[in-house]
Amino acid sequence: MSSGAAPLPRRQPRVAVLGAGSWGTTMASIAAQSSPTVLWARSAAVAHEVSAQHTNSTYLPDISLPPSLLATSSLEEAVSEADVLVCAVPSQGLRGVLEQIAPMVRPWVPVVSLAKGLELDTQKRMTEVIADVLPGHPAGALAGPNIAIEVMTGYAAAATLAMPDEGTAARLADLFRTSLFRIYSTTDVIGVEIAGALKNVYAIAVGMADGAGAGFNTKAMVMTRAAREMSILGQALGGERETFSGLAGVGDLIVTCTSPHSRNRYVGEQLGRGRTIAEVLAGMRQVAEGVKTSSVAIKLAADAGVELPIAREVDAVVNADATAQDAYRGLLRRPPGHETKGDAW
Repeated sequence: MSSGAAPLPRRQPRVAVLGAGSWGTTMASIAAQSSPTVLWARSAAVAHEVSAQHTNSTYLPDISLPPSLLATSSLEEAVSEADVLVCAVPSQGLRGVLEQIAPMVRPWVPVVSLAKGLELDTQKRMTEVIADVLPGHPAGALAGPNIAIEVMTGYAAAATLAMPDEGTAARLADLFRTSLFRIYSTTDVIGVEIAGALKNVYAIAVGMADGAGAGFNTKAMVMTRAAREMSILGQALGGERETFSGLAGVGDLIVTCTSPHSRNRYVGEQLGRGRTIAEVLAGMRQVAEGVKTSSVAIKLAADAGVELPIAREVDAVVNADATAQDAYRGLLRRPPGHETKGDAW
């Protein structure tokens, strides 16, 4: 294969999922239906609950997990025999976990990132972090309009799996494809990762509109212009235009901006109601990736020579002293130009 990856074994590959939050547990549950799968949890109590009671009440209450899914709080136990690694660790913690497992992972094992964020210190995508720590391992990303609780409840959903090599992407997609969870494949790793990261920023913007009492017209306007803004940066960084109108782009943007289960939309809604970012984050159990991604997106845009007006206003609210009302006033002061050939906003 062009990526240099070893072919997946003929037996069902052993899958290790790192991160027992709602989405990591969901993907591990899907993989466990067809392949031996181990879920790594930081908490020994969570690992024991998953293995012994087949539940994860902390992150997926009232949901039954497959009895075949095993869990552990030992990284070595999770990864030492794995044929495929799936990383569901939040973006700011991924490098640290990878550094711990680097001596334990077998050569050439493909790594799939589920994290939808950008590393704060380096401005790197998750596959770039993987390449830093695990050189030689084919690295890709899975993204799409996926709310974990809905997938686990049995609602139909779809996602895109991006790997540098088309054959590897297709074979890995088979591990997670079910009759209700459709997995498409692509080689546009950059586009899928940029779309997955930025949609969280824009969900905060739409949430702020909700919290401030804006109408559906306003929210539709922001979502539509956000899709263009996301595409402009993604293409400037090497992503393919079509990706941003697909599942990882517009698809994920829609669900993250509208679902009551969306953590990033919730953050924006609370900000729109006048709470501070510190107050909002203090009450959350899981990570809202868009909070830190907003500042990274601004830096990437500056380096690429493009503007991200919506992301900039979100960054001013979550990382400075601006309010949601300030953000919308700032956006509306910008004169509109040509819809498809002008600036992002």
